[in-house]
Amino acid sequence: MNATKGGLVIFTANSNPSSRELGKRIAERLGVELGKVQVYQEANRETRVQIQESVRGKDVFIIQTVSKDVNTTIMELLIMVYACRTSCAQNIIGVIPYFPYSKQCKMRKRGSIVSKLLASMMCKAGLTHLITMDLHQKEIQGFFNIPVDNLRASPFLLQYIQEEIPDYRNAVIVAKSPSSAKRAQSFAERLRLGIAVIHGEAQDAESDLVDGRHSPPTVKNVAAIHPSLEIPLLIPKEKPPITVVGDVGGRIAIIVDDIIDDVDSFLAAAETLKERGAYKIFVMATHGILSSDAPRLIEESAIDEVVVTNTIPHEIQKLQCSKIKTVDISMILSEAIRRIHNGESMSYLFRNIGMDD
Repeated sequence: MNATKGGLVIFTANSNPSSRELGKRIAERLGVELGKVQVYQEANRETRVQIQESVRGKDVFIIQTVSKDVNTTIMELLIMVYACRTSCAQNIIGVIPYFPYSKQCKMRKRGSIVSKLLASMMCKAGLTHLITMDLHQKEIQGFFNIPVDNLRASPFLLQYIQEEIPDYRNAVIVAKSPSSAKRAQSFAERLRLGIAVIHGEAQDAESDLVDGRHSPPTVKNVAAIHPSLEIPLLIPKEKPPITVVGDVGGRIAIIVDDIIDDVDSFLAAAETLKERGAYKIFVMATHGILSSDAPRLIEESAIDEVVVTNTIPHEIQKLQCSKIKTVDISMILSEAIRRIHNGESMSYLFRNIGMDD
């Protein structure tokens, strides 16, 4: 990797040692030492950050991976950003591979768009630039009033498929629901493979049915609005029986998605694919949150392998499940840091990426 100019400081904002591994990898690739900082929780659970070197007039990159305690993770980041701002850092760039609360980016009945709130808090604290990876919805970039670079992990996952799955030419890329069909299509077109879509699964949290703007009252109460006004009710959706659009018989099925957290939908998809004749099943995702009993359920399931990147630390989950494999994405993050610090174009990192990717 090309050398960086002076005036670069890299901090990791995690008080959790297992979450600092990605920061160490990035610093090693850039040939610099991690900045000296103390991040810890006091007895009353307040977060305290103490920067132990000068950042005046420097480009500060704060790497924050999301631990199990996501709210503490956010507070650590905000406090460190504000500390750098009050210490006269020239630029404060957040490197947040997995953006927390990204699933809460739509209005849900009487809820709130939490990812917009989080974006506002980061900008208010003093962040001047954000580097992230595979946002759950690309529109989240619009919640920020600072530059956002939404990098892609798909080149690393595609490389894994080509190098680690010997018979990948006999594979089919699977979308476990119609909503993830675009991602599956992107993988299939790059690998010159076929595509299959599972339709008819149980309603999930991302559906329009839980969006307040698409959930009319079940009982038509015209008088409550106006005696002479009749508003037609929207016909409720009804899921058809589970079907697989595409041929998976005698093939390797590769399910692709951006996040794997609650694995129930993946397990159901794997069972369906097995019934349709798929003889091997892989799951590929950028962010492996793998909450709760996910490792145990994967270990006992029909899934042969789950491949995720190290945007989120999951070493404990790997100890519980031998099927979980990790792809390192520190290379692209370190190159993004180098280019931003040296004032170089970022377009090289977005080659061949279309609007739908």
